[in-house]
Amino acid sequence: MTPHDSAVGLTRRSALTSGLTAGALATSAAGTALVASSGSADAAIRPRRFRGARLLSASDRHLVNRFSYGVTPQLTRQVLKAGGGDRWFARQLRPHRIRDDAAAKFLGWWPSLRRSPQELWERQVNGVENGWDVMADYQRWLLMRRITTNRQVAEVMVEFWMNHFNVAVHEDATFTHRFSYDAAIRKHALGKFSDLLVAAVTHPAMSIYLDNANSTSEHPNENLGRELLELHTVGRGNFTEKDVKNSARILTGYCVDMWNSWDSTYSAQNHWVGPVKVLGFTHANQSKDGRAVTRAYLNYLAHHPATATRIVRKLCVKFVRDEPPAALVDRLAKVYRNNDTDISAVLRVLIQTLAFKNSAGAKVRDPGEDVVATYRALRPKVARPRPNTNTGAVNEILWQTDAIGATPGAWPRPDGAPITNGAWASPARMLASMEVHWSMSGGWWPREGITYRTPRQWLPRKRIRFDRFVDHLCQQILGRPSTAVLLKACLDACPDERRVKPSTVLTRNHPVIKWDFPRVLVTLLDSPQHLTH
Repeated sequence: MTPHDSAVGLTRRSALTSGLTAGALATSAAGTALVASSGSADAAIRPRRFRGARLLSASDRHLVNRFSYGVTPQLTRQVLKAGGGDRWFARQLRPHRIRDDAAAKFLGWWPSLRRSPQELWERQVNGVENGWDVMADYQRWLLMRRITTNRQVAEVMVEFWMNHFNVAVHEDATFTHRFSYDAAIRKHALGKFSDLLVAAVTHPAMSIYLDNANSTSEHPNENLGRELLELHTVGRGNFTEKDVKNSARILTGYCVDMWNSWDSTYSAQNHWVGPVKVLGFTHANQSKDGRAVTRAYLNYLAHHPATATRIVRKLCVKFVRDEPPAALVDRLAKVYRNNDTDISAVLRVLIQTLAFKNSAGAKVRDPGEDVVATYRALRPKVARPRPNTNTGAVNEILWQTDAIGATPGAWPRPDGAPITNGAWASPARMLASMEVHWSMSGGWWPREGITYRTPRQWLPRKRIRFDRFVDHLCQQILGRPSTAVLLKACLDACPDERRVKPSTVLTRNHPVIKWDFPRVLVTLLDSPQHLTH
């Protein structure tokens, strides 16, 4: 429990009723609406501008917010230096050209991520390090990358595809190959879906997770063959049970020496031989080496019209709105087919559509996105973890995502975590997010291994009016100017005895800075401008 008193509860309700716009968070699947009061500000309240660094235009801010883990002053400078949102986005589609030290730095923090599958298994068997501990470190690595990477678009797309081709990090035995699976997804996240499909489906982590690792010619296991059709490509209703059986037969031969060396090999003797037909795909399949037929089959599925529609619709749900216009999906499916399944080509067209440009604020951040965006907004310095410990902010960040509702890659089913608003817009989730925001706004938790910016460090000058200070914070935290509603919410967050007005002059020793600053900061973090993107 964070050290806040009952007055804070009133502050938080004030933020909810005064600081959130109506309909900012969508109705949950259960029908519970997380919708706040319109919170119209008093007519006399008018925000005043603080002359800070140049901000992004509303359209650029929307683009960058949707395809990053949160606009920051540093990211704003990068976008402006690139020449605007479109040019920044085009550059982001070539992540290998962008210098990014995050991966190497954080790999040094968790050395077991680079261990071989056999070594990881031996360490678990010998009681040195459990597989679930390695996977927890992998999750922390993911969160730290998302907070700090300069390759924001690539990182967002990596998460999207790892969710689409979900291999749960805590599933028994997948930990041996899970980190290399991450690398395989990263390699193709902005390339062709046909290449990505082959890399994901034939990877040993996927084979272990969906039981293809021990599928044989005599007893083909249907799990991967079915999910390949239902989840990864054409979708439910577009195939038959006979298609599933032949799909499973085609995929036989990709083996993992489970419980021993954990080597990933192709076993010709385990490949089912004979004619196969799945949908419109037919093959004689006479060779004991079935890798060629597998690639041909996966390439066929990647180019199938049903796959095109399903993939681009999912992209639209993630980056536009939960119910994207049919015309938009049809248009992007055509782009997908005409560009040989190229993902970047689809994204280039998507961001130029009117549907995308009009969707600002229409998507609720999921728990992981919320935590990452909060760290990016507050910009604390996170220290390297001490060896063989699970304490400190770099470790507790994972607990924060769990407290809100979901940790990276931990969704237990092959279908991946939901990407619709309803899944993440419940009152319980809202309160959990507010708790994390509050504990970090006051620097109360995490406490160890982290250095927060002090209230005085947030002050841009020695003396500043309250309304201009709020505008400064909005620029720093939200990447945009303040509004009358946000200013009113910040005023309401201050205790009545302070008698704070928009014209109140703040100094380093003013009670708002010395005692009440967390109340103002959390009001912005609890706003729809932070909770949505």
